[in-house]
Amino acid sequence: MRGSYLFTSESVSEGHPDKVCDRISDEVVDLFYRRAAEEGMNPALVRVACETLATTNRVIIAGEKRGPASITDADIVDAARAAIKDIGYEQSGFDWRTVEVQNLLHSQSVDIAQGVDSSDKKDEGAGDQGIMFGYACDETPELMPAPIYYAHRILQLLSEARHSGTDKVLGPDAKAQVTVRYKNGKPVAAAEIVVSHQHLDETLTSDDMKKLVMPYVKKALPKGWISKDTVWHVNPTGKFFIGGPDGDCGLTGRKIIVDTYGGAAPHGGGAFSGKDPTKVDRSAAYAARYLAKNIVAAGLAKRCTIQLSYAIGVARPLSIYVNTHGTGKVAEAKLEKAVAKLMDLTPRGIRTHLNLNRPIYARTSSYGHFGRKPEKDGGFSWEKTDLVKALKAAVK
Repeated sequence: MRGSYLFTSESVSEGHPDKVCDRISDEVVDLFYRRAAEEGMNPALVRVACETLATTNRVIIAGEKRGPASITDADIVDAARAAIKDIGYEQSGFDWRTVEVQNLLHSQSVDIAQGVDSSDKKDEGAGDQGIMFGYACDETPELMPAPIYYAHRILQLLSEARHSGTDKVLGPDAKAQVTVRYKNGKPVAAAEIVVSHQHLDETLTSDDMKKLVMPYVKKALPKGWISKDTVWHVNPTGKFFIGGPDGDCGLTGRKIIVDTYGGAAPHGGGAFSGKDPTKVDRSAAYAARYLAKNIVAAGLAKRCTIQLSYAIGVARPLSIYVNTHGTGKVAEAKLEKAVAKLMDLTPRGIRTHLNLNRPIYARTSSYGHFGRKPEKDGGFSWEKTDLVKALKAAVK
């Protein structure tokens, strides 16, 4: 790989139309897990595959589900409204109080269920076929690629300012993009910065918005990354007053690169939001990130990509592939054997190891599923580095 180059990644805020849909879909997943816990139902029996579409004053929810029978259409609608309210939409064209919400969820296909459910003849199978990737690198303390990590950070700081009321002219919809300059393979500067942020004052200009967002961008990026050579593009169309689903239709699962590594690593193609963890699109991608991060945290490589593959109804992964991109300190084949030994990579094993059968998903729906700090209650458990010692021992 070249030592000097530019690389760009983008992020979008929780008010972006697609992220509104991701949030609603994940709120539905969490609703099923919360209700299952309240009613004493085995959470391993919950199944949700929820898709959401949002447009001007309308939200449509569809997909498959299995879980507590007490969950009503009104419960689903209320969960969607609560999510829209929390994001902050009270504007003409998309208002949590007046938006029409239609729920079209129906029962899971029995043909799919028989492949996933366990029986006395087989373990729980994967919810679908597919390939999943995990990645980690030493570019940031969170072991994430720098461009996507800092693009997320810019929007997180602006979101905090909006929710706290510090900057009342900020609307919920926003996008950021950071072009990072690399020298000798290391990120060293921001070459170009793009921020498009909805504003609630229609008279504001691009220059006004640049003055508003610049302090947040400077706070988000490492010291010295912004210089006189950094090129800025803030609200380059000149105006961003109409935002959210009123300005652009949103769909669940349309920001998969934003959700993962900003294009710095391969992606298997499956989206995460709206899916319970029997869907290996989600859970195996979390497991692959967890293993790749622990390999880098253990000092066994500076960069690591892991691929897992599955067949619907089959428990064990069909393949485990590790690539350390020439930065590894031990053979990749040895790492493949080590991760297979240290973690049960069946769907049941992943859900158990990472404690995934819980209502933890709405918080993952914006600002990336990776590079976040593990929380006290176990959210983002795939970001833990608790396999470091075991990995070092396994590859001696």
